[in-house]
Order: sequence, then C-alpha cells, then structure tokens
Amino acid sequence: MQAKKRYLILFSAGACLILFFCFGGIQVPLSRRGPGRRDDRTGYHSGARWRRSMGPLQPFSARDQDFNDDSNGHISPRQKRDANSGVFYGKRCRMESCFDFSLCERNGFKVYVYPQQKGEKMSESYQNILSSIEGSRFFTPDPGQACLFVLSLDTLDRDQLSPQYVHNLRAKVQSLSLWNEGKNHIIFNLYSGTWPDYTEDLGFDIGLAMLAKASISTENFRPLFDVSIPLFSKDHPRTGGERGYLKHNTIPPYRKYMLVFKGKRYLTGIGSDTRNALYHVHNSEDVVLLTTCKHGKDWQKHKDARCDKDNAEYDKYDYREMLYNSTFCLVPRGRRLGSFRFLEALQAACVPVMLSNGWELPFSEIIDWNTAAVLGDERLLLQIPSTVRSIHQDKILSLRQQTQFLWEAYFNSVEKIVLTTLEIIQDRVLQHTSRSSLMWNSLPGGLFTLPQYSTYLGDFPFYYAKLGIKPYPKFTAIIHVVTPLVSQSQPVMKLLVAVAKSHYCAQMIVLWNCDKPLPAKHRWPATSVPVIVIEGESKVISSRFLPYDTIPTDAVLSLDEDTVLSTTEVDFAFTVWQSFPDRIVGYPARSHFWDSNKERWGYTSKWTNDYSMVLTGAAIYHKYYHYLYTTYLPASLKAMVDQMSNCEDILMNFLVSAVSKLPPVKVTQKKQYKETMMGQTSRASRWADPDHFAQRQTCMNKFASWFGTMPLVHSQMRLDPVLFKDQVSILRKKYRDIERL
Repeated sequence: MQAKKRYLILFSAGACLILFFCFGGIQVPLSRRGPGRRDDRTGYHSGARWRRSMGPLQPFSARDQDFNDDSNGHISPRQKRDANSGVFYGKRCRMESCFDFSLCERNGFKVYVYPQQKGEKMSESYQNILSSIEGSRFFTPDPGQACLFVLSLDTLDRDQLSPQYVHNLRAKVQSLSLWNEGKNHIIFNLYSGTWPDYTEDLGFDIGLAMLAKASISTENFRPLFDVSIPLFSKDHPRTGGERGYLKHNTIPPYRKYMLVFKGKRYLTGIGSDTRNALYHVHNSEDVVLLTTCKHGKDWQKHKDARCDKDNAEYDKYDYREMLYNSTFCLVPRGRRLGSFRFLEALQAACVPVMLSNGWELPFSEIIDWNTAAVLGDERLLLQIPSTVRSIHQDKILSLRQQTQFLWEAYFNSVEKIVLTTLEIIQDRVLQHTSRSSLMWNSLPGGLFTLPQYSTYLGDFPFYYAKLGIKPYPKFTAIIHVVTPLVSQSQPVMKLLVAVAKSHYCAQMIVLWNCDKPLPAKHRWPATSVPVIVIEGESKVISSRFLPYDTIPTDAVLSLDEDTVLSTTEVDFAFTVWQSFPDRIVGYPARSHFWDSNKERWGYTSKWTNDYSMVLTGAAIYHKYYHYLYTTYLPASLKAMVDQMSNCEDILMNFLVSAVSKLPPVKVTQKKQYKETMMGQTSRASRWADPDHFAQRQTCMNKFASWFGTMPLVHSQMRLDPVLFKDQVSILRKKYRDIERL
C-alpha cells in the first residue's frame, strides 16, 4: 500500500511539472544562439530573397538593432570586441547582400578614385595602387558612372606603431558623402594590427566594403566578396616588373639545395613556434633553414641559448644564392600570416612550401595553388623534407614552370596585382561573361583573356592545343588603302587579284582611309571571293585594327596597299600561321636594340639574321588581337599613333609579344621585296621622310614606358618551304614559285 502511495505522488508531481512547462512557467533555452548570433537560415538568405525582404540599402539594420538591444550582457566579450573593432561588422557580407549591382548596369564596370584630400599623407605603395587604377581601362573620373569606389585615404598600413599609420581614419571615412556604409567600396590593406597579437583589425569600421587584404585568414575572409592579395614590399615596381628567373628547363630539374629558408626568428609571441622549430630539420647540406634573432633594438636582452650559433650560421650563406639554387623554398608565417618570401620564391622559380596555417592564399578564388606550390602544415614540420623529396621530377618541373607563369601574369608589379583584383570583382559582377579556371591558370592568363570578347575557349588563339582543335582553315584579308584609285595598274589592284587566287582566302576587306570618295563598285577587279569596301572610322590609321564584325575567320591577313606578294607567298605564310596561331607570321622584319650611349631603345630596319618584329603591312595574325588592340591598349597610345599616322605596326607587335611572351615568325620572302616596297609611289614619301624613322624611335620608347618593360623578343628563326633552295627538281617542291621570284 505504501508503495502505491509513493508511485501516485510521483506521478502527480510529474504531471504538474509537465503542465507548468506547457503553460510557459519556465523558459527552457533550446539553443545557445543569442539574439546577436542569428541563424543563417532566418536572417541571411541568398541575394534575391534577401533584397525583397529587406531592401537593397539596409542589409544589416536588423542585426545592428539586435546589438543595441542586447548590449547589457547577452553578447560575449569577444563579440563585443569584434563589433567595436569593425572585424565582425559585415562578416556575413556577400556580393548578393552587400553590393549594389544596379550601379554597374548603366555604364559597366567602372572604378572611381576619390580625389586626394589636402594635407593627407600617402605612402608610395598606395600611390602606386591608385595610379594603376587611374591608368586602367576601368577608371572613370565621374562618380556618377562608377560601379566601384576606392578611397584616397591610405589604408595600407594599419599598424599603430608604423610611421605610415593614418590617424582618425574612422571619422574621415564616415564623412565621405559617397561612403554609404561602405557599399560598393574596396579597401586595400597590407598590414593590420600591432604588437603583441597582430589582429586583423583595421582600426576603423569598414562597413559593407570589400577588403583587398594581404595576410588575411580563412576565418575572417569572406568568400566571393573579399580578395586576398600578396604582401609586397615598397620597392615592388609599379608597372612592368622583372621576368622570372627560370631561363632554361633543366632536366632533371634539381638544384644545389632541396629546401631553403633564411629569415628572422621570433623568440616569443605570435608566429614564433614554427620558426623556432626549423633547426630540427636543418642539415647544412641540401636542407638549409637559417634563422637569426639579431633584429630589433633589444634582441640581446631576450636571446636564448641558440641565438649565437644561429647567427653565426646565418651569416655564412648568401640569401640570393640560396634562393636561385634551391628546388623548394620554405615560406613559414611571420608575425602575420603572409610573408615577402612568397613572392621572392615565385620569381626565383623556387617552389614555395607553405607553412602558414589558416592563410587564405593570394587570389585563391581564381588560382589553383596546388599546381604551383606545396601546401604544408605547421604541425607536421618534421615531415616536410621527406614530403618534398618524394615529389617526382616531372611534377617539380611542372610546379616551377607554373610559378613563372603566375609571377609574370599576376604578381611581378603593383599594376598587375591591382588589375587582377579588379578583374576578379568584374567577373563577379558580370557572371555571364566571367573567365573559366583554365583562362586564369594557363597562358597568357586572365588579364589578357577578355571574356567580353567570348566565353568560348576556341575563339581565342591560345587554347587550340588544349582543346584538340584547329583554327578555321581560311583567312580574311584586310587591305589598308590611303591613296586614290586612279589606275587599274596600281599595286592594290594587282594585290587584290593575287590574294583572291589563294584557296585559303574567304573574303577580302578594303579599308578605305583615303580622303577621296569611295570608288564605284565596278572599279574594283572581279574576284572569286567577296570584296567588302569599308570606309575607315575617322580616317585614322588605328582603324585598320578595329574588331570588324565582317571578319568571319580566325586569321587576318593584314596588308598595305603597296605590298607586293604572290599567291604562293600568301599560301605559305598562312600554312605556317596555322602552326603558330598566337603569333604574328609574315614577311617584312624589323628589330630593336638598346642604345647604351643614348640610354634608350633603338629601332632598326637593317636586314640581318636577327629580328623582333614583323610589320603588319604583310602579316597574318589572329583576329582576337584586333579586339585587344582596341579595348586593352590605352587611348593615349592609340591617339599618338593616329596623330603621327605611324607606328601602329610596332604597337601591334608590342601587344602580341606582351601577350604571348614569344617572338613573331618570319617566313621566306623574295629578295626584291624591300626594293619593290620602297619604290612604290603611295608610300615612297613616307619611307623616305627622315621624320618617319625618328618617330618610330620615339614610339619604341613610349610604348616600352607604358608596358613597363620591353616585351619584344629577339629571334633568328626563319621558316622556309620544304626543299627550299635544295638541288632537286622544281617539280618536287610545293611552293616552287617562291624560288622563281
């Protein structure tokens, strides 16, 4: 009986407790999520639904209200600290939620740079960044046309102990009339935080702005919104940049050292663990990992038992010699995640071995770093030597070649780093014309492969081999005419007939840049292929390189009106071009040289065994270069060419060599070509004019200045037909007419 009473009492108490819960007497915390940590599924939807529910201009107002309401204790101290520092603010930003795409719909992807304010100091590195933007095709001086905004306030160095630190940046940014909580803004930063923890706090509220930041962690990196950039020194060139140091593909690709590092060792604090442990794998033979604690004013006060020995070993080796003679270069983290060693290794074709856990590698959104680096783990340091030794020599060669491509395509100048950042953002904005991974990770790289031209790889001259296809087997001839048509015996009439006889010719375009009216249709010779006559735009010489919609073929045969070529020469040149579709293939060759007395580039037309240009008066190239010439090159260079009516052929050679990193290809031509060309009346005055040659000298140096380097490449290769000049029957030769000329 007593047992029944006990069971009845327990049952009644349980029932009462359940009823108490059901009617809300006690609030049971079903989740640890506080009001300030909202569920992704409830507060941050994908872009379209988010904009419909919240409106495009107030993306985080609700969250901000939550912070204000719960400031009395429902948010952790870390959340409060992050919210105050600006690291957490906008941490959930993505393009769909924190970027106003409507600003880009009117005028495309244009970038506005705020005018520099009086009295504001600016580092040379930040000035280089702004100059690179202002010199690009994206720049607009009108904020009303802009899609993206860049501050003129120097945000590169946000270390409070640095002399480059800009004070009161928070108030200065908030006072900008176009700031709009940072929407559609991008902030460039190299250094953030300070001693002792070196956080990623920039010291001001970045709002909804994107970050183009060096040494950014995967924890704070916002995928498809921020851009991770490399850490570069103040001496990094603004334009041009040096080539990589891999001159020859040595087989096997081993060097004197297998793995090297030389740098500071931090005795205490963040970033000290990995570098303090490097001596465990150093063997003074093929693994040379050197550190020194001799840095800072009071290093002797903190030195440990290994310092003196490490310093002595450190001084025995030359860093450059190690760098250029090692297969792998260790890139451990320093105080911050990024390191100057990263770019140094890329340039030296020393495969980077990354030891920086949590670092979002530069341009990780577009670059496949597994093809150019070894991604290690700081916790597995002792396994690094055996790991790199196990990599096959074929893989090592591939890694080294890719380091050179990436260095020259995206990292060897401030301009390329900035342009790559802008191109990444443009691809996000214009997703329907964004680049593929292959475009970014293979020659010539994303900066020279413009998806606005086409998104199909087969429309570019660089990917035929990868796709296993060939260019279209016909060409379009474009003949540039500047003199009136007065006689049926003029060279241009003979040229039309000769080119039309080529079975590779699809059509001919006559570009009429003459001041006289267009001739009547019956004045042109009857040909077996269509002849289209186009009146040149503004009658300027650059119009010969416009991307005309009437060009149906991949190949363009560019001709001057006084060019004298036979059908056989045209056929042979086109056959050669099909094997070199990314280069200029043609007849008249020229060369450049460095004049040490005048300290400038020189131009020569002497016929030698060495050349670096093939003039577009008789040359074949891919029509994509018309698009690049028109859209990639700055208006200032094209205006210079048009004003002089000269140098357009040199500029095209500069462009093609800058893209391909290769020289043009010269093919066999008759010896009389030079004399014949010089003797024609239409251009005789031009070639005989002494100013003409002087102008071309000036052009060489102007173009080299804009490119930041000399892109032209010398060559001594000339391609002749099989059996050319051989003592065999002429009947056995395919291009027999070439020898008869």
